[in-house]
Amino acid sequence: MTAMPNANDFASSPASSVAPGDFVSAMAMAATGVSVVTTDGEAGRFGITISAVSSVSAEPPMVLACINRKSPAVAAIEANGRFAVNMLAGHQAGVARTFAGRPDEGAPYDFATHDWLSGVTGLPCLAGAAARFECLIDSAIDAGTHRIYIGCVVVAVAGTLDPLVYAARDFRRPMPLDLKN
Repeated sequence: MTAMPNANDFASSPASSVAPGDFVSAMAMAATGVSVVTTDGEAGRFGITISAVSSVSAEPPMVLACINRKSPAVAAIEANGRFAVNMLAGHQAGVARTFAGRPDEGAPYDFATHDWLSGVTGLPCLAGAAARFECLIDSAIDAGTHRIYIGCVVVAVAGTLDPLVYAARDFRRPMPLDLKN
């Protein structure tokens, strides 16, 4: 067991002194929603599973999505100028694996293996998702290995199913707490 550092340990240490493996292990304990970001247009149709999605603003409605710059989806999103965030429902772990490149069956990144609808903007939107946001790119910034997209939301649809969650390197479903006991 490793001792927790104290504040004095950081006085002369640069922020980059954290080993990537230590960072990844610690972040594995963060519970996050699971989404598939999609795009379609002249640059082609792409989808990628991500766990870094956040609300940015309610007025105007904006979300952010972080995508590894090595993904071909990055160039397509930029060329197409738009993307959809499909927040997966609890029963959609197979979709997450397909668009993470590790499908249960079929080919990686294959839209034919799941039920997709054409959204209001023409973007691929997953049927039965917990929620979806169709966005136009507002801005993008590079940070480390990822590109952070900030999208202006032009369509937001809330589903009726609980979201899929990823924590401790496994898919999970949220459970309400019984705070009465």
